Amino acid sequence: MPRQLGELEDAVMTRVWQWNRPVTVREVLEDLQQERSIAYTTVMTVMDNLHQKGWVRREVDGRAYRYTAVSTRAAYSAALMNEAWSHSDNPAAALVAFFGMMSPEQREALQDAVRMVSPGQGDTPAGNPADTPPEPTAAAGEGADPADGAESGSGR
Repeated sequence: MPRQLGELEDAVMTRVWQWNRPVTVREVLEDLQQERSIAYTTVMTVMDNLHQKGWVRREVDGRAYRYTAVSTRAAYSAALMNEAWSHSDNPAAALVAFFGMMSPEQREALQDAVRMVSPGQGDTPAGNPADTPPEPTAAAGEGADPADGAESGSGR
């Protein structure tokens, strides 16, 4: 299960996810420098660490690497939620508490998501469940888990 990204790792991955294309250290550096003072070597080290952890893949482009996200931010967020939920001694109570913290917009998004992964479930009469469970969708398992088999060298 993936560990939560550190603050700088998250800042780098946010750009990689938002841009949704292969990026260089220089591009990420220039964007980060709009918010903070940071060295090229720091960004290069973070991106190399993300590569070693399996969050990005890289390919040589001249004298530099171009980095591409292995998974989506949605898959990362889902894995973190699943990890937290799996550590609860009472998963149902944890879900009820989590739902209670949600805004009306978040609850609506949750209802939409449930409908997407459970087509037809709301269409069956009460007491007459669907004959078969829903098939998993591509969105539920997008890509490989980037942390499978990856050692965390960040101490987090």
